[in-house]
Amino acid sequence: MGSALKTMLRLLAGAFSFALVLAVIAVWFTSELHRPGPLAEDKTLVIARGLGVGPIAHALADAGVVRGALLFEAAAGLARFKGEHEVRAGEYLFAKGLSMLEVLEQMRHGRTVVHRFGVVEGTTAAQVVAALRAEPALAGEIADVPEDGTLLPDTYYFSLGDGRAALLQRMRAAMAAVLTELWPGRANGLPLATQGAAVVLASIVEKETAQPGERARIAGVFYNRLATGMRLQSDPTVIYALTGGRGALGRPLTQADWHVESPFNTYQVEGLPPKPIGNPGRASLAAALNPERHDFLYFVADGSGGHAFAKTLPDHNHNVARWRQFQHEHAAASAPPAPAASPTPILPQEAAPVPGAAAR
Repeated sequence: MGSALKTMLRLLAGAFSFALVLAVIAVWFTSELHRPGPLAEDKTLVIARGLGVGPIAHALADAGVVRGALLFEAAAGLARFKGEHEVRAGEYLFAKGLSMLEVLEQMRHGRTVVHRFGVVEGTTAAQVVAALRAEPALAGEIADVPEDGTLLPDTYYFSLGDGRAALLQRMRAAMAAVLTELWPGRANGLPLATQGAAVVLASIVEKETAQPGERARIAGVFYNRLATGMRLQSDPTVIYALTGGRGALGRPLTQADWHVESPFNTYQVEGLPPKPIGNPGRASLAAALNPERHDFLYFVADGSGGHAFAKTLPDHNHNVARWRQFQHEHAAASAPPAPAASPTPILPQEAAPVPGAAAR
């Protein structure tokens, strides 16, 4: 056998051995990628922004998410070589037993923990900003409190480190989008020159009832009052005049409160307040733009969570008397029993006048 042939056979044998080694390594590498990971329970891990693949791999290994930092780094490098997305920073919730390949795919697609920020209908802008500033998962500052009526109450989703100002802007954009959608479908003949006026009325409706089926009816009451020259006489506007929208009043309204001087006090001023008294939700906006048509001018709580409506003042006064009787009975039922040795019965005091009852 010639030396050239021997050399060729040696080269072929070496190439075969090398290919065999590569095949074994590939099989092992693939097996390790698909092998269930070491996590015994779900774990949350924050990967800081600006880290390279190496530090990320070591962070995963140190946290027990993957078995080997070098193996994960190799897998991420191979994915990058194929033109796939690189691993992304963020807050991750890794499930127990997650394989290295599943960890890599989760991070390549940025499937981070999703946080929720809920804004309740009727919340004021000052309250929203205070809650945003207190949310530790958000970042950045909010320079100014926006106007009430410019933020849409809803549930907003965000990731760790998202900006507070950016989330606030999403609320503004959502409110603008809803108004753009609902405004063209408003009922004919409404005394509303602008979308802003609709938001003002909707903000009052939002505060007056928590019953979805009553919103359009209460909006109709306020339109009837406007049409007849009555003042709106809405208690929530008085509360806003007293608090400036910064929080709850913390006590019942008194008759003295009805006389506070403020452009928001609809017991004293005619027409709508100059601005919204909160941020109404979609349903209240729809009610303000499509009110129920009726002849009701008054309403008062009925004790069931809703309201009793009336067309005339005598009927309304009858409903007010029933509400006071309910309050009286409820107070008596919830009062602690009188001491057994008391020589005379302890009678409950007369129920206080209902704020706004004379006009509502």
